[in-house]
Amino acid sequence: MFERLIAYHILELLKKSLEEIIQRSERIRFADDFLSSNEGVILLDSICMKLSAVGESVKNLDKITKREFLSNYHEIPWKNVMGVRDVIVHHYFEVDAEEIFRICKEDVPPLLDTINRMLLDLHQ
Repeated sequence: MFERLIAYHILELLKKSLEEIIQRSERIRFADDFLSSNEGVILLDSICMKLSAVGESVKNLDKITKREFLSNYHEIPWKNVMGVRDVIVHHYFEVDAEEIFRICKEDVPPLLDTINRMLLDLHQ
């Protein structure tokens, strides 16, 4: 069995980061909003930082749970979540605002729902 307390803590950090991504991207209506002003670029940078942290935390969660926990939640493409981190960190100047916009609007809300469910499952 894995260290439940550490896993729970990582999930709480993931939840907070995902909520912050949703909050920060609320005012962004189109991908171009990220690039049309200095404020938009700052938002893009901050969201990329959070997405990077999410990917790294998911990698850590998978490691400490001996790769047994994430597989219970197959509605999320976990390798893609981890892969976003790798793209942002290793290819930052190639980050596509359209893709970050899509991730914020389409991928983050269901990921947050799953993280909330995982927290409940671990709490029991």
